[in-house]
Amino acid sequence: MSSSKFEKIVKIMLWVLMIVSAAITAWGYAVGFNDASVNTLFYWAYVLMIVGIAAAVLFGVAISAINNPKNLIKMGVELVVVVIVVGAVYFLSSGAPAQGYIGPEVSQMTLKLTDTVLNLTYILCALTVLAIIGGGIYNAIRNK
Repeated sequence: MSSSKFEKIVKIMLWVLMIVSAAITAWGYAVGFNDASVNTLFYWAYVLMIVGIAAAVLFGVAISAINNPKNLIKMGVELVVVVIVVGAVYFLSSGAPAQGYIGPEVSQMTLKLTDTVLNLTYILCALTVLAIIGGGIYNAIRNK
């Protein structure tokens, strides 16, 4: 497929996504954002997020495979490491109910997933702070 055909397809897809988004938003305004319209907006946001993530991953893999096939091995190893870390955090998450919570009962699966996301957030925040500090130290040493 030539580059110009690919660009046309992407452009048409983006216009379709934008028109559907505008239509759903206009419908939400027209009906006063009731439960059905808000749920539809949320589901559409999920669709857009999944399409965006899938496109980024698929195009990233395709471009990497074309430009440097050896990078596929590196990407595979990185994916395995991420799966191992997320799996370990999932199995180490307690899934205990929040203390003092008096609302409706929450399923064990929801509690476990919530704990996993929170623990992953804590780990990623700590790694970010370490990367910022480590990068500053590295730049200070390198530029000395």
